[in-house]
Amino acid sequence: MQPARRPLLLVALTALLTVVATLVVLNFTSGEKKLDQKVERAYALSDAQYQRALGVLLGPPILEGNRFEALHNGDQIFPPMLAAIRAAQHSITFETYIYWSGDVGRDFADALAERARQGVPVHVLLDWVGSAKIDEKFLEEMEAAGVHIRKFHKPVWYDLARLNNRTHRKLLVVDGRIGFTGGVGIAPEWTGNAQDPGHWRDSHFKVEGPVVAQMQAVFMDNWIKASGQVLHGARYFPALPAVGEGRAQVFSSSPSGGSESMHLMYLLSIAAASKTIDLSSAYFVPDDLTVQALVAAMRRGVRLRIITPGPIIDAQTVRAASRASWGPLLEAGAQISEYQPTMFHCKIFVVDGLLVSVGSTNFDNRSFRLNDESNLNIYDARFAAEQTQQFEADLRNAQRITLQAWQERPLREKAMERLASLLSAQL
Repeated sequence: MQPARRPLLLVALTALLTVVATLVVLNFTSGEKKLDQKVERAYALSDAQYQRALGVLLGPPILEGNRFEALHNGDQIFPPMLAAIRAAQHSITFETYIYWSGDVGRDFADALAERARQGVPVHVLLDWVGSAKIDEKFLEEMEAAGVHIRKFHKPVWYDLARLNNRTHRKLLVVDGRIGFTGGVGIAPEWTGNAQDPGHWRDSHFKVEGPVVAQMQAVFMDNWIKASGQVLHGARYFPALPAVGEGRAQVFSSSPSGGSESMHLMYLLSIAAASKTIDLSSAYFVPDDLTVQALVAAMRRGVRLRIITPGPIIDAQTVRAASRASWGPLLEAGAQISEYQPTMFHCKIFVVDGLLVSVGSTNFDNRSFRLNDESNLNIYDARFAAEQTQQFEADLRNAQRITLQAWQERPLREKAMERLASLLSAQL
């Protein structure tokens, strides 16, 4: 190599490494300042001020007149979703992280395509990473039928800084009147009734009433980002009369704005808890601030129960990082149990027999700061009682981890968990 070329190659290599390092930093940080101060307890969750605070701090107001239905596992979840799609007359908007293959993927593709052929506007937003395993024939057939499909943050050279920002939201809105949200993806793992390791335990929720418009607005947020198209009018936002007595709000978080909304909701709710917190979490990797809030709640007499996945999990690193954080919680009296029969993918937060928060959000940094997420907060004592009953049914299939058992786990496990915890900012 000629000596004159060496400086040029060095400059080029330095520039390339600088670009790569910059992209890594941009992808692995949210770009916004993190919550780093304890949220003080200023009111109880039953206090009207708590709901006023969430209505202001999270954005959308809490609306009355809604009706909710909990759907547990694929046999209960997918038939109502498909029935709503097949009955659509005005519009369908659908955003999901996981859309793979299999019979359930075929059923959704067929139902969406059939409605599009009948002239119903159908808009499908898929995460580029989460839908990587989709059968391309599904996409081709839906697009041929007139379904409008977009991929969220598909890599392009001018936008590589967003590669680590995924949409994890799971929203289906039909005719602007019926909504579904929760934890399920469109894949064979979510079918059945959690009867074996190949069929996961999860919950989804059907919603009707004025709050569905907020769900539609959250979908529109990412549809505009992905397509540049604004969908509006009565097809998407019809007048929605009261259909029940439930109070609720739908809110979202995103690294591009309001990345701390989910984290703040959990911290405010934990601080306001007076009696009980029941948390079903597929990926439970709390940060130090959240652990401190949970410990403070238990010290003032709040009972904390948590269900997470056991040995059957799709991300062993997450389980290891989760277990590494349990010490302070177990010492303070937390009841932590691992679900045994299959992968536990639920994301449900019940506080004081009044608040039920459901949606796509996991209890980890990725959901709090890196992904686009959405949650439905329901303020309804009857509905909360039903979810508590389901939580206790899940507890019967879970193994409780005592402080002694956690302390006496093998040194190799402790070492692996400690190593996994170093990655917790990305889990």
